[in-house]
Amino acid sequence: MAKQIDFYYDYSSPYGYLASQRIEQIASEHGLKINWQPILLGAVFKVSGQAPLLSYPLKGDYAIIDFARSAREHNIAFNQPKHFPIGAVAASRATRWLADHSDKTQSTKTSELVHAFFKAYYVDGHDLSKPDVVLNAAESIGINRDSLEAALGEQSVKDHLRMAIETAIERGVFGSPTMVVDGEMFWGNDRLDQLNRWLSSGGW
Repeated sequence: MAKQIDFYYDYSSPYGYLASQRIEQIASEHGLKINWQPILLGAVFKVSGQAPLLSYPLKGDYAIIDFARSAREHNIAFNQPKHFPIGAVAASRATRWLADHSDKTQSTKTSELVHAFFKAYYVDGHDLSKPDVVLNAAESIGINRDSLEAALGEQSVKDHLRMAIETAIERGVFGSPTMVVDGEMFWGNDRLDQLNRWLSSGGW
């Protein structure tokens, strides 16, 4: 019986952002927790042979329209970032560091931090690839700025994110968002409803 939904996402993925705004409600309805798993699609693409969505002719133009339309459908605040896509390495390291923090009063803020980062990028228009933006967002929810800044430079934190991404790839994760529950994988913001039905029915 599942206890959590593993939620794999890249902060530079609009669909990852949109799904992050809905996944907690689905988890709550089924008594599950969210295991936030930031990944870097650049590392995944080296294995899958894919490229950033907007780099594809025609498909990229459509995606810009679909991002905004999908946000409107669910009344989710969304502004297409000026700097897009980006490498959200610092934000991803910060998330891993906080999620694994030995102080539970800190690690329990992981969900709040994820939403703070997404808001900074997709609502407020800040370039999340910049460390100062990451530190400001974290500080806004009560994370000690100096502690996080120091952590971002620690080799152990860098290694942990790298290993987490390698594990995700080994598990078959190839895009953002990807949800995994009881070994069953669901890829894409448009699979949230199917995931919900799967959990409600016990699978098929």
